[in-house]
Amino acid sequence: MNRLWETFSALTAIDSPSLGERALCDALKARLLDMGVSVYEDDAGAQIGGNCGNLYGFLAGSLSLPPLLLSSHMDTIEPGRGKKAVIDARGVITSSGDTVLGADDAAGITVILESLARLRETGAPHRPVELLFPVAEESYGLGSVIADYGRIRAKESYTLDLSGAIGEAADTAPTLLSFEITVTGKAAHAGFAAKHGVSAIAAAAKAISRMPLGEPEPGVTVNVGRIAGGEASNSVPALCRVFGEIRSLSHNMALEHLKRVLDVFTEECAAAGASAAASHRCEITVYATPPDSPVVRRFVRACERIGVAPNIHSTMGGSDQNNFALHGIQGLVIACSMHDGHSTREYCRLDEMEQCVELVMAMLTDGTA
Repeated sequence: MNRLWETFSALTAIDSPSLGERALCDALKARLLDMGVSVYEDDAGAQIGGNCGNLYGFLAGSLSLPPLLLSSHMDTIEPGRGKKAVIDARGVITSSGDTVLGADDAAGITVILESLARLRETGAPHRPVELLFPVAEESYGLGSVIADYGRIRAKESYTLDLSGAIGEAADTAPTLLSFEITVTGKAAHAGFAAKHGVSAIAAAAKAISRMPLGEPEPGVTVNVGRIAGGEASNSVPALCRVFGEIRSLSHNMALEHLKRVLDVFTEECAAAGASAAASHRCEITVYATPPDSPVVRRFVRACERIGVAPNIHSTMGGSDQNNFALHGIQGLVIACSMHDGHSTREYCRLDEMEQCVELVMAMLTDGTA
């Protein structure tokens, strides 16, 4: 437990914003090499404008079974520079209050490192372990999009990157479509010639008011997150840009809702005498791991072995597992003690990280194929 705390506090003290994970990557390399893990870093950083690549690792096993892939991402969101972990008498860990804690995903990394250390110290028979610590996960999984999957032999994975109690796991995560719509109206002086102008902002506002924002149906969310338009308060705005996203546990349903959004903008712009031009991008693609798959059954056995209740469900958040699934790797995203993520209220618990170590070790030492 002391080592868990020391590892976690040391890792969170390292600045590792998306595209700036160099120092953390170097620290991880040193720790893994000390434990006899072979490591490799790819050139993802050069491809996406970062200072660091994805970090791979491999630890040979004594069980004649295929390897399992363990993964946690190296980057954190902002404000994440100058982080300092603080622990109270109950073992609850927070930041000093002006940054995120970075448990997302330093908690996952800490659990993986401690699990490997204990396997080495106990000599417990275990299967081969492959590791992938991606960069830029918080930027729609940019690092794992271009990971070198030719290096990975595992067909089953556990990604430690989920909020909730230990024993929770996500077997399904959504497609996420981001969209940008540019509404073009006609500029005019707001005081002398307002009737000759066409307000792009007004047309966009009418379209947005018709959008089914929030959760229009189970398993679908629609959001407008940013609007930018106009140049001066005394000018009818000729341009307005609208940015949003759609998530769905069905890829086709996400596309259907995108079409509805675009149709609404087309109709409202035409009625106002404006026009709309849209673009969209699929940031992540839905995956669904079958409930009877070996990766799920192993997780359930491990939960029962350490005395926690398995709780497998879908999530509306993406992770690197979305990209792993595109390359034929079935997996679960498992809880590793991260709470109130993406905020300065973020916290984790030392006892939960200990539970997660026990869970990971139970899966790695499970002799069932």
